[in-house]
Amino acid sequence: MVFDIVIHNGLIITVNSDFDIIENGVVCIKKGKLHRIEARADDKPLPEAEEIIDANGGIIMPGLVNTHTHLPMTLFRGLADDLPLFVWLNEYIFPAEGKHINSESVKLGALLACAEMLLSGTTTCCDGYFLEDDVASAVYKSGIRGVLGQGVIDFPAPGVPDPSDNIKNAMAFIEKWDGVSSLIIPSVFCHSPYTCSEETLKKAKAASDSKGLLLQIHAAETKSEYIRIQTEQHTTPVKYLDRIGILDENTLIVHGIWLDDDDIEIIAKRRSKVSHNPESNMKLASGIAPVPSLLNAGVTVGLGTDGCASNNDLDLFREMDTAAKLHKVNLLDPTVMDARTVLKMATRDGAKAIGFDKHIGSLEPGKQADVIIVDTDKPHLVPMYNPVSHIIYTAQGSDVRDVMVAGRILVRNKNLLTIDLKDILERVAQLSGTIKKK
Repeated sequence: MVFDIVIHNGLIITVNSDFDIIENGVVCIKKGKLHRIEARADDKPLPEAEEIIDANGGIIMPGLVNTHTHLPMTLFRGLADDLPLFVWLNEYIFPAEGKHINSESVKLGALLACAEMLLSGTTTCCDGYFLEDDVASAVYKSGIRGVLGQGVIDFPAPGVPDPSDNIKNAMAFIEKWDGVSSLIIPSVFCHSPYTCSEETLKKAKAASDSKGLLLQIHAAETKSEYIRIQTEQHTTPVKYLDRIGILDENTLIVHGIWLDDDDIEIIAKRRSKVSHNPESNMKLASGIAPVPSLLNAGVTVGLGTDGCASNNDLDLFREMDTAAKLHKVNLLDPTVMDARTVLKMATRDGAKAIGFDKHIGSLEPGKQADVIIVDTDKPHLVPMYNPVSHIIYTAQGSDVRDVMVAGRILVRNKNLLTIDLKDILERVAQLSGTIKKK
């Protein structure tokens, strides 16, 4: 067989069920899928291929999966830092969105986000925002893989001036993008249980269920939210969502910080998933999610960056490092959230959290060829005793050299091939000047 691409001369971290690590590995790709993943004997010739990629001793691994983003919010990076969540949201972000978010700005911000993610090794994102049709257009152009959720909220929002149209708008988005590309899966994104009524939440869940799609929702994010739901619903946010039938295996709980033991038991029982966003949670002082307890209960937890207005970057390598260290110091236990656990959260478990685990998240024959190569020929990456530990505690997004999604090379030698980055940067700089003045 003549393969489309063969990658060789690298150390492979498969993140398969046995967590196999292959030195001097070879990855063979045909029609967008992984066919052979194996060690190369010194005297054995390389398999025949249309293109041979030399990893130059670097790390070959699955592309990273970002389970929570608001892609167009790259436009508000650093706009309102060091503020409490509700002040940040109500006095800065919502007004800025009202003034500056439109079809063109959403496409621009989403393209900038896709460029940032691809250049730092993320090959899949799970996004939730408004005007998501324009987000999807940008994501499609970039070549990145995405679960994309049209935003639902009981207030006037970009693209949905009449809140009574929120579900209709979400369904229109789903109908338009369902089946357009194997790389784009539509979704519904409910902002939160305090910005969406019970009726809206139920209708949004019914809409996503009608197509077997993911429902995303911010929940149990802050103490203020927890107190508000307790006051209004006389229970916790998770118990409230469970009571009205929102939680099941196709529900992604974003943040999940203010959880008690019963909440965790409910999430595990309903097989709902959780997106952990440690840097955003820390920056907004929302709290520390009980991720070790969730994992011990068998809950699938993926890793997310959140939007650039509250993080302020989309680098999952930094997020992995933070996730590992935060829980160690919080529990005063250096053994929790070990490197393998965190790498799984950013790859295989992240894929499972958004319903893609049969297709991506690990390097195994039959799966999609979502592959990245990390350049390890740098002072901060030498010496390397444990490659998994290196990925979590040492590597950075800027160390990623090559990126492919479904066997299509999107980044080669740190150069984007699908996006005119110079043009995007110039246009964003111009727009940010306008935002700053206003």
